[in-house]
Amino acid sequence: MTHHEDDFPILVAQDGPLKGQRWSLNRALMVGRDPTCDINVQDRQVSRFHARITPTPEGVTVEDLGSKNGTNHNGNELTGPVMLQDGDTLGISVAQQFIFLTSDSTMPLAEGGLRPGRLMMEQKSRRVWVNQQQVTPPLSAQQFKLLWLLYENQGQVISRMDLVSVVWGDEQSAGVSEQALDALIRRLRDRLAALDPTHQYIDSVRGHGVRLDNPSING
Repeated sequence: MTHHEDDFPILVAQDGPLKGQRWSLNRALMVGRDPTCDINVQDRQVSRFHARITPTPEGVTVEDLGSKNGTNHNGNELTGPVMLQDGDTLGISVAQQFIFLTSDSTMPLAEGGLRPGRLMMEQKSRRVWVNQQQVTPPLSAQQFKLLWLLYENQGQVISRMDLVSVVWGDEQSAGVSEQALDALIRRLRDRLAALDPTHQYIDSVRGHGVRLDNPSING
């Protein structure tokens, strides 16, 4: 088998004018407003040559090319080149968001004996299927983390505290309000309902937490 696209890391455009597009990182990609850029973002806040994403033997790096409005990586302004990790987000000024995935692959198998339900998830590529339709654009990092925790513990009630510490990380979780968690769950429900309005996958169990109700494909 030849080395094909799927073996390369990919960049998927999220919020912004390029939403839903994806690029295979089999070579260095220039991001900017100039028409010669590999990833061309037509927005006044984007510099002509804004950032460069370069695959190296060690991994994929991103650097800001002295752009006017900066590039952010997982919400932090880039000050020098950074090595990307699976699931990292990139913002080209505030105009275009991307997510970096180390591999792209097709429909997952039910891993580790998880029964295939109407909702299926693949952690590596951060993709989610409902009723055998892929959720696009991809879920945000926080939505994915929350859903993955529920998915790995299907049918079990996960306390709100555990959800917050997994989604926001232990350091930040103290400052996260109930409302922030509710809003995240509501957005996630909306995303799933868009593909399958017949079933509520995320059950809130009053006073206890939240659980995933994932019916089998035939059920």
